[in-house]
Amino acid sequence: MNKLKKLMSFLLFAAVVFLPAFSCRAKTVSSECDISDVAVPISDAPATSPVTVEARSAVLIEPNTLTVLYENNPDEQLPPASITKIMSLVLVMEAIDRGDFTTEDVVTASEHAAGMGGSQIWLKAGESMTVDDLLKAAVIASANDATVALAEKTAGSEEEFVRQMNEKAAALGMTGTVFKNATGLDAEGHLSTAHDVALMSAELLKHPLIKKYSTVWMDTLRDGESELVNTNKLVRFYEGTTGLKTGTTSTAGYCLSASAQRDDLGLVAVIMGGDSSAARFEGAKKLLDYGFANFSFSRIKPDFENGTKIKVSGGTEREVPLTAEGELGILIRKSDKGDINQKVVLDDTLTAPVSEGERVGRVEIYSGDTLLGTVDITAKKSVRKLTFFAAFLRVLAALFTP
Repeated sequence: MNKLKKLMSFLLFAAVVFLPAFSCRAKTVSSECDISDVAVPISDAPATSPVTVEARSAVLIEPNTLTVLYENNPDEQLPPASITKIMSLVLVMEAIDRGDFTTEDVVTASEHAAGMGGSQIWLKAGESMTVDDLLKAAVIASANDATVALAEKTAGSEEEFVRQMNEKAAALGMTGTVFKNATGLDAEGHLSTAHDVALMSAELLKHPLIKKYSTVWMDTLRDGESELVNTNKLVRFYEGTTGLKTGTTSTAGYCLSASAQRDDLGLVAVIMGGDSSAARFEGAKKLLDYGFANFSFSRIKPDFENGTKIKVSGGTEREVPLTAEGELGILIRKSDKGDINQKVVLDDTLTAPVSEGERVGRVEIYSGDTLLGTVDITAKKSVRKLTFFAAFLRVLAALFTP
């Protein structure tokens, strides 16, 4: 019986260690797949405070509020390698949301797409794949050829797609970013910052479809002939991982944008310019552990009774009912969680006309003396301005009312 247990333990160990390594040797695997560490679990050491990360630049943010929880040299412009693909995927997801195409649409690879170097699935010019399969290749295996095929499907050409990438970066406030291609292959002037990468990562996470691909450890293409192994080992070894993207070139070093979700709290940890593959994953884990250990995210409903009325002067009605709909998402330190209070602030007087939905006050939500945010209080209905004729009728009615 003991021999049987030992045999089963050995077989289980072999499956954990050698199966991923075998997949990394499949003919189409990404060149970012590091066989030396893909099967090695990341450290279980607890988060420390303050956090120290071995990288040229690092940032930890909460993606809903974009609050920075940790930063180290966040604005230095550095080569982003394949985490560039985060912006490429943002544009592809937006095109799908607009209905420009679906994941079932078929894309035929161009000579340009098939000619990409670096990480690839060895697309041949004229080969056809669905958008779904190309997304698998781009997200899971960081395939450059698949990414360019998607770029051409989205914008007609990689050149136009890159123009749109830079336009979107400007719209997101990514002031330190200039894209020169859709893939992240080293190019003169192709630069970003850890903070900018965090911003575009938060934008990508607004699209739930991305998690269909970014949370997958292993998959296949071409009816099982081509194997994919996720370049992001956190998908396998870190609880709550939702993605997002690795990047490695000789110029950029080892980069990573790692996202994770536990309960209501989501986090994005960005590592740029790491010295090794292991260092970027350990650094991201430290940042995520720190965030989950010290912060929580809650949705607070305003402490306001809907239907409460406020007086209106010069209107056809003397009062208007109010409402405070919605809720406020707040990020707080766990040590402050019991110290949440609210304050209702209303305009002193309202003068007609008043429009339905017009803002007439706010509910302020505090942690101690720190204002976390507000929820608008609005008029629940419209009140027209009192005309002379309407005023005359009101006086007349009052005279004859017993």
